[in-house]
Amino acid sequence: MIDSLAPADLTSEQAWGVLQSKLRPFVARRVREADVEDVLQEIFLRVQRGLPSVRDGQRFGAWVYRVARNTVAEHLRAVARRLPPDDQHDAGELPDEDLEQQAVEAEVAIYAALFVSMLPSPYREALTLTELEGLTQKRAAEMIGISLSGMKSRVQRGRQLLRAALEDCCEIALDRRKRVIGCEPRRDGKLPDGCCS
Repeated sequence: MIDSLAPADLTSEQAWGVLQSKLRPFVARRVREADVEDVLQEIFLRVQRGLPSVRDGQRFGAWVYRVARNTVAEHLRAVARRLPPDDQHDAGELPDEDLEQQAVEAEVAIYAALFVSMLPSPYREALTLTELEGLTQKRAAEMIGISLSGMKSRVQRGRQLLRAALEDCCEIALDRRKRVIGCEPRRDGKLPDGCCS
């Protein structure tokens, strides 16, 4: 995780390099290849501007990923708005439908990440490593020193807890293929702190 990868003896340039190496795969899985650098730059600007507001007790890595998720979601919404419905896309561009789908999924990911941070420790750690940071379950198990079956159990139970929390919070609409097509907070839903900031 980012918190453990930026020891105090690194120069600021080295620390930014470590941060970039962690964020690049996260961003690359969510935006077009041509947009990765722009989105990373925007994330770094927001992190730089927001550093003075980070509270002492706040985990730096979780805060950076929240900034990254918000930036990716805003980027996807902006791209979806810019493309006219009848636009003929290049082979490398995604149709509006896919961009809107990614924007909705990014919004759900923001809620999910906030709820992941509220899970009990073993499940929070398992989902952070596998779902948010993109490690395989095998690699995550090796990192924290448990068996692969133990990690699989934690991830499965964590997903169950996360799903229940999301369903208590939001109305999530799925299409026939079980893809998220809409997400609206429930009026009586239980939102985590920072969910609507």
